[in-house]
Amino acid sequence: MYLIKSPLLLKWYYPSLLWNKSRTEKVIYLTFDDGPIPNVTDFVLKTLKAFNAKATFFCIGDNIKKHPDVFERVKNDKHAIGNHTFNHLKGWKTDDETYIQNTLKCQELTQTNLFRPPYGRIKKSQVRSLKSLVYGPEPDSRLKTIASGLNIVMWDVLSGDFDTNLSPEKCYRNVIKHAENGSIIVFHDSLKAFDRLEYALPRVLKHFADKGFVFSSL
Repeated sequence: MYLIKSPLLLKWYYPSLLWNKSRTEKVIYLTFDDGPIPNVTDFVLKTLKAFNAKATFFCIGDNIKKHPDVFERVKNDKHAIGNHTFNHLKGWKTDDETYIQNTLKCQELTQTNLFRPPYGRIKKSQVRSLKSLVYGPEPDSRLKTIASGLNIVMWDVLSGDFDTNLSPEKCYRNVIKHAENGSIIVFHDSLKAFDRLEYALPRVLKHFADKGFVFSSL
Protein backbone atom coordinates (compact mmCIF):
# COMPACT_ATOMS: atom_id res chain seq x y z
CA MET A 1 0.00 0.00 0.00
CA TYR A 2 1.44 3.37 -1.01
CA LEU A 3 0.20 6.77 -2.09
CA ILE A 4 1.24 8.35 -5.38
CA LYS A 5 0.60 11.88 -4.12
CA SER A 6 1.93 12.75 -0.68
CA PRO A 7 -1.00 13.67 1.58
CA LEU A 8 -1.27 17.02 3.32
CA LEU A 9 -1.49 15.25 6.69
CA LEU A 10 2.06 13.92 6.33
CA LYS A 11 3.34 17.34 5.30
CA TRP A 12 1.65 18.80 8.37
CA TYR A 13 3.13 16.13 10.66
CA TYR A 14 6.66 16.61 9.27
CA PRO A 15 6.74 20.35 8.48
CA SER A 16 10.55 20.60 8.60
CA LEU A 17 11.00 18.12 5.75
CA LEU A 18 11.16 19.19 2.10
CA TRP A 19 8.16 17.88 0.15
CA ASN A 20 8.17 20.13 -2.91
CA LYS A 21 9.76 23.30 -4.23
CA SER A 22 8.19 26.55 -5.45
CA ARG A 23 4.89 26.16 -7.28
CA THR A 24 5.46 29.38 -9.21
CA GLU A 25 8.14 28.11 -11.60
CA LYS A 26 7.95 25.41 -14.28
CA VAL A 27 10.67 23.25 -12.75
CA ILE A 28 10.53 19.51 -12.07
CA TYR A 29 12.90 17.83 -9.61
CA LEU A 30 13.56 14.22 -10.59
CA THR A 31 15.14 12.07 -7.90
CA PHE A 32 16.52 8.53 -8.06
CA ASP A 33 16.83 6.29 -5.00
CA ASP A 34 18.83 3.14 -4.18
CA GLY A 35 21.73 3.29 -6.67
CA PRO A 36 24.31 3.57 -7.93
CA ILE A 37 24.46 0.28 -9.84
CA PRO A 38 25.79 -0.66 -13.28
CA ASN A 39 23.52 -0.56 -16.31
CA VAL A 40 20.44 0.90 -14.60
CA THR A 41 22.15 4.05 -13.32
CA ASP A 42 23.99 4.30 -16.62
CA PHE A 43 20.65 4.17 -18.46
CA VAL A 44 19.34 6.99 -16.26
CA LEU A 45 22.42 9.13 -16.90
CA LYS A 46 22.19 8.62 -20.66
CA THR A 47 18.47 9.42 -20.70
CA LEU A 48 18.88 12.57 -18.59
CA LYS A 49 21.69 13.77 -20.82
CA ALA A 50 19.50 13.39 -23.91
CA PHE A 51 17.08 15.93 -22.42
CA ASN A 52 19.73 18.17 -20.86
CA ALA A 53 18.17 17.34 -17.50
CA LYS A 54 19.74 17.46 -14.05
CA ALA A 55 18.54 15.29 -11.18
CA THR A 56 19.35 14.19 -7.64
CA PHE A 57 20.60 10.70 -6.78
CA PHE A 58 19.97 9.47 -3.23
CA CYS A 59 22.67 6.82 -2.97
CA ILE A 60 23.05 3.81 -0.71
CA GLY A 61 26.53 3.78 0.80
CA ASP A 62 27.00 0.05 0.25
CA ASN A 63 26.29 0.50 -3.47
CA ILE A 64 28.80 3.35 -3.67
CA LYS A 65 31.40 1.04 -2.14
CA LYS A 66 30.56 -1.74 -4.60
CA HIS A 67 30.33 0.49 -7.70
CA PRO A 68 32.59 3.53 -7.23
CA ASP A 69 33.00 3.96 -10.99
CA VAL A 70 29.25 4.37 -11.47
CA PHE A 71 29.14 6.84 -8.59
CA GLU A 72 31.90 8.88 -10.23
CA ARG A 73 29.90 9.00 -13.47
CA VAL A 74 26.92 10.45 -11.60
CA LYS A 75 29.13 13.15 -10.08
CA ASN A 76 30.94 13.84 -13.35
CA ASP A 77 27.60 14.53 -15.03
CA LYS A 78 27.01 17.25 -12.41
CA HIS A 79 23.96 15.72 -10.77
CA ALA A 80 23.28 16.31 -7.08
CA ILE A 81 24.10 13.57 -4.58
CA GLY A 82 22.01 12.64 -1.55
CA ASN A 83 22.51 10.29 1.40
CA HIS A 84 20.14 7.28 1.57
CA THR A 85 21.86 5.52 4.53
CA PHE A 86 24.58 2.92 4.11
CA ASN A 87 22.32 -0.14 4.30
CA HIS A 88 18.86 1.18 3.30
CA LEU A 89 17.56 1.13 6.85
CA LYS A 90 13.90 1.64 7.74
CA GLY A 91 13.86 4.32 10.42
CA TRP A 92 10.66 3.16 12.10
CA LYS A 93 12.21 -0.24 12.81
CA THR A 94 15.73 0.93 13.69
CA ASP A 95 16.94 2.39 16.98
CA ASP A 96 18.16 5.97 16.71
CA GLU A 97 21.81 5.26 17.49
CA THR A 98 22.10 2.60 14.77
CA TYR A 99 20.22 4.77 12.28
CA ILE A 100 22.37 7.86 12.80
CA GLN A 101 25.62 5.93 12.70
CA ASN A 102 24.56 4.17 9.49
CA THR A 103 23.69 7.54 7.95
CA LEU A 104 27.05 8.99 8.98
CA LYS A 105 28.81 5.98 7.45
CA CYS A 106 27.13 6.82 4.14
CA GLN A 107 27.82 10.52 4.67
CA GLU A 108 31.56 9.88 4.58
CA LEU A 109 31.08 8.77 0.96
CA THR A 110 28.40 11.18 -0.22
CA GLN A 111 29.64 14.41 1.42
CA THR A 112 26.24 16.03 0.88
CA ASN A 113 23.71 18.19 2.70
CA LEU A 114 20.77 16.15 1.32
CA PHE A 115 19.24 13.10 2.99
CA ARG A 116 16.25 10.95 2.14
CA PRO A 117 15.02 8.27 4.55
CA PRO A 118 14.57 4.86 2.87
CA TYR A 119 10.88 4.00 2.44
CA GLY A 120 10.12 7.54 3.62
CA ARG A 121 10.05 6.09 7.15
CA ILE A 122 11.75 8.19 9.79
CA LYS A 123 11.03 9.01 13.43
CA LYS A 124 10.82 12.59 14.62
CA SER A 125 13.70 11.88 17.00
CA GLN A 126 15.83 10.83 14.02
CA VAL A 127 14.82 13.97 12.14
CA ARG A 128 15.97 16.10 15.06
CA SER A 129 19.29 14.28 15.33
CA LEU A 130 20.07 14.51 11.61
CA LYS A 131 19.09 18.16 11.34
CA SER A 132 21.05 19.30 14.38
CA LEU A 133 23.44 16.39 14.82
CA VAL A 134 22.74 16.40 18.54
CA TYR A 135 24.14 12.92 18.92
CA GLY A 136 26.19 11.51 21.75
CA PRO A 137 28.04 13.48 24.44
CA GLU A 138 31.13 14.04 22.31
CA PRO A 139 30.27 13.75 18.60
CA ASP A 140 33.21 13.20 16.27
CA SER A 141 34.14 16.67 14.99
CA ARG A 142 34.93 15.42 11.49
CA LEU A 143 31.55 13.72 11.15
CA LYS A 144 29.84 16.77 12.58
CA THR A 145 31.43 18.92 9.90
CA ILE A 146 30.34 16.77 6.98
CA ALA A 147 26.85 16.07 8.30
CA SER A 148 25.97 19.45 9.78
CA GLY A 149 22.73 20.89 8.47
CA LEU A 150 21.32 17.89 6.63
CA ASN A 151 18.21 18.77 4.65
CA ILE A 152 15.73 15.89 4.75
CA VAL A 153 14.03 15.49 1.38
CA MET A 154 10.75 13.66 0.84
CA TRP A 155 8.57 13.98 -2.29
CA ASP A 156 5.14 14.90 -3.52
CA VAL A 157 4.94 12.35 -6.38
CA LEU A 158 5.87 8.67 -6.14
CA SER A 159 6.14 6.99 -9.54
CA GLY A 160 5.56 3.50 -8.16
CA ASP A 161 8.34 2.08 -10.34
CA PHE A 162 9.36 -0.27 -7.49
CA ASP A 163 5.96 -2.02 -7.70
CA THR A 164 6.40 -5.17 -9.80
CA ASN A 165 2.61 -5.45 -10.16
CA LEU A 166 2.39 -2.02 -11.77
CA SER A 167 2.47 -1.75 -15.56
CA PRO A 168 5.11 0.53 -17.12
CA GLU A 169 2.31 2.61 -18.67
CA LYS A 170 0.61 3.11 -15.28
CA CYS A 171 3.95 4.17 -13.79
CA TYR A 172 4.25 6.83 -16.49
CA ARG A 173 0.65 7.95 -15.97
CA ASN A 174 1.18 8.25 -12.21
CA VAL A 175 3.80 10.89 -12.82
CA ILE A 176 2.21 12.96 -15.56
CA LYS A 177 -1.16 12.99 -13.76
CA HIS A 178 0.18 14.22 -10.42
CA ALA A 179 3.35 16.25 -11.12
CA GLU A 180 3.17 20.04 -11.27
CA ASN A 181 5.40 23.08 -10.82
CA GLY A 182 8.00 22.34 -8.16
CA SER A 183 7.21 18.64 -7.82
CA ILE A 184 9.84 16.34 -6.35
CA ILE A 185 9.38 13.00 -8.12
CA VAL A 186 10.76 9.64 -6.98
CA PHE A 187 12.14 7.02 -9.34
CA HIS A 188 14.55 4.21 -8.43
CA ASP A 189 17.76 3.28 -10.25
CA SER A 190 17.43 -0.34 -9.14
CA LEU A 191 17.04 -3.69 -10.89
CA LYS A 192 13.62 -4.17 -9.32
CA ALA A 193 12.33 -0.92 -10.85
CA PHE A 194 14.07 -1.12 -14.19
CA ASP A 195 11.20 -2.48 -16.35
CA ARG A 196 8.98 0.45 -15.38
CA LEU A 197 11.78 3.02 -15.18
CA GLU A 198 13.04 2.20 -18.67
CA TYR A 199 9.59 2.82 -20.11
CA ALA A 200 8.44 5.75 -18.01
CA LEU A 201 11.51 7.97 -17.62
CA PRO A 202 12.08 9.02 -21.25
CA ARG A 203 8.35 9.56 -21.71
CA VAL A 204 8.10 11.68 -18.55
CA LEU A 205 11.05 13.78 -19.71
CA LYS A 206 9.54 14.29 -23.15
CA HIS A 207 6.06 15.08 -21.78
CA PHE A 208 7.25 17.84 -19.48
CA ALA A 209 9.97 19.13 -21.81
CA ASP A 210 7.30 19.63 -24.49
CA LYS A 211 5.33 21.68 -21.96
CA GLY A 212 8.31 23.95 -21.31
CA PHE A 213 9.48 22.54 -18.00
CA VAL A 214 13.07 22.56 -16.83
CA PHE A 215 14.56 19.57 -14.94
CA SER A 216 16.77 20.65 -12.07
CA SER A 217 18.70 19.05 -9.23
CA LEU A 218 17.98 19.91 -5.61
